Amino acid sequence: MNDWPGAPRDAFRGAKLLLFAGDDLLILRRDDVAWIDWPGYLDLPGGMRDPDETPETCVLRETREELGLHLEACDLRVVCLRHTAKGVEWFFALHGLADLVEQVRFGDEGQGWKPMRPQEFIAAQDAIPAFRQIVADYVPTIAHKKTGVRHAHSGQ
Repeated sequence: MNDWPGAPRDAFRGAKLLLFAGDDLLILRRDDVAWIDWPGYLDLPGGMRDPDETPETCVLRETREELGLHLEACDLRVVCLRHTAKGVEWFFALHGLADLVEQVRFGDEGQGWKPMRPQEFIAAQDAIPAFRQIVADYVPTIAHKKTGVRHAHSGQ
């Protein structure tokens, strides 16, 4: 991950995770408040960076806060970098087994979460459009992938 071409590791806006539990993505429903981007839309786990975080520590912290999952950086795969007017966003993928959903402990950000087939997320008109495209671009690369990490680490 450290040698991603042109990767801004110390000046990025945030990071997102395409988190697979078997064949499903774990998806969040954003809070429905006017002061955030895309209120009420379907979203991927992740968010804004804290000072001195790497992209990996950012996405792992956000996933822990949002879904209660303690995942390992060694299981992350860089999917893409998204350059926006607000800054660079990192996108990672992590492939877990289907029973990963049993370990989710929803946090206090967002309206809820659910497992969703990638094709359903891609087609959802209430999913963040740029993220729909990132998932659509990524899914063909994993069509035959059937391995994954079995469990997240419990922080309790």
